[in-house]
Amino acid sequence: MMPHLPSGKIALLVAGCLAVAAAAAALYGTAGVPGNRVAGAACAASAAKVAALKPLATGAVAAFAVQETPRALPALAFTGADGRPASLADFRGRTVLLNLWATWCAPCREEMPALDRLQADLGGDGFQVVAVNIDTRNVERPRAWLQEAGIANLAYYADPQAKVFQELKGVGKAFGMPTTLLVGPDGCELGMLSGPADWASPEAKALVGAAFRPGP
Repeated sequence: MMPHLPSGKIALLVAGCLAVAAAAAALYGTAGVPGNRVAGAACAASAAKVAALKPLATGAVAAFAVQETPRALPALAFTGADGRPASLADFRGRTVLLNLWATWCAPCREEMPALDRLQADLGGDGFQVVAVNIDTRNVERPRAWLQEAGIANLAYYADPQAKVFQELKGVGKAFGMPTTLLVGPDGCELGMLSGPADWASPEAKALVGAAFRPGP
């Protein structure tokens, strides 16, 4: 049985409960809003591009999923050909086609020549293909395979611990191999494609070109 309380105390308790409820509503109603606001501001340049990309996801790149609301990617780290640390952040200011591949992945090997041609045709100050190998055994094999396959235009990047794959998987951006993400100059994801594609096709070049070339 509830003890009898003076009306004044009851009013204070009610007011206190209402204040707590209001604070909770404000907290839950805006949880994530500051983060979304920051992400939205940081990814404004990429957000302006997605509308132009949607109609270009056709033909050889029909499976490319344009990101409705671009979001910044994790701080992905790997190593360069010289063995020095590298990261996705090093490419800020350029549009990047980030590709994860491995020598044990047959579709990865099949699409590598197309990625090499894409880099040869469109690579430059505004765009680069960043193909990161995630072989965890026989770490010299990937570099040797690239030479055997005549891959001459792609810089060599590697992540022998496959942390890049795990980090992308953790944010729902890697489901299998190969995985390819188109990243804007602001470091935000424009879209992704799970599985192989002919990245040297006219459709792929149109899609990638629209991502880094100035609009009309």
